[in-house]
Amino acid sequence: MARYVVMGAGAVGQNTARELVAAGHEVRLVSRSGRGAHLHGVEPVAADATDADRVTELTRGADALVNALNPPDYSTWDRDWPPLAASLLSAAERTGAGLVIVGNLYGYGRVDGPMTEQTPLVPNGHKGALRVRMWEDALAAQAAGRVRVTELRACDYTGPGIGGRMSMLQELVVTPVVRRRPVWLLVGDPDAAHTWTDVRDTGRLAALLAQDDRAWGRAWHVPSAPARSMRQVAGEVAALVGRRTPAVRAIPAPVVKGMGLVVPFLRELAETRHQFDRPFVLDSSETERVFGMAPTPWEQTLADTVAFVQDPAAVPGAAGNGISETAA
Repeated sequence: MARYVVMGAGAVGQNTARELVAAGHEVRLVSRSGRGAHLHGVEPVAADATDADRVTELTRGADALVNALNPPDYSTWDRDWPPLAASLLSAAERTGAGLVIVGNLYGYGRVDGPMTEQTPLVPNGHKGALRVRMWEDALAAQAAGRVRVTELRACDYTGPGIGGRMSMLQELVVTPVVRRRPVWLLVGDPDAAHTWTDVRDTGRLAALLAQDDRAWGRAWHVPSAPARSMRQVAGEVAALVGRRTPAVRAIPAPVVKGMGLVVPFLRELAETRHQFDRPFVLDSSETERVFGMAPTPWEQTLADTVAFVQDPAAVPGAAGNGISETAA
């Protein structure tokens, strides 16, 4: 039996903790609120993730530390992320615990084909540049022999346990179709192929990487189902709920830009609009080959997502709303 510390008690953190417990390990789940008391075999702890001394104290004796945090305000990443990342990297260095970072695809910027782990990191905005800088700082620490690090990268989340703007697909497509409302997209081409990652698979991979020495020193892509467009998903959801396939319309970019003058979240979407204007496809074949992990079948992901939108208590084991949570 090993011991692990998971920072962040949203859907990623809870799914990671659940997978580690199922593998027979001790898990400490740390968040700002101390959530997770309902998870069998998990020790929930309330703490400030920017307090490196406190995080170090909680991590002593652990085999690995999983960073499943995500600052909740999209417009303040430049302020919120650096102290969180520095605190966890320091705790890993001081304790000898491996550091598993839950990342995303912002660092790749605009791409012309499917993204692999070898795709160059060429961010096209400040949030992507921030994620790249944090990853490079962690890699430099490993190269200096101070820590073991790995990063997993997922595309936009879907699946049970997440809600609100934490999932573009659920907020703009699944929920409106289930509730028989119009489907209006804030960004993108409704027919562009896009990868959607089941949030449960992100937790599965985080747990696998934390336990496997082959993980250290590089990034891995979360196994994800074949890409599909938002219009295609709208039709699939409509079929599940017995509704005629609705029209899927995109709000013109100038209108969204104007709305961004008064809504900070919409202003921040400009940096990632390219992910939805044309195909944005994740290649996770290397992770699948090395770790023998297949993605959850899309049909299961979508059925569970629809069931969760209809009734959050309907899907056994679904984590609470919110992908992840700062512990500040």
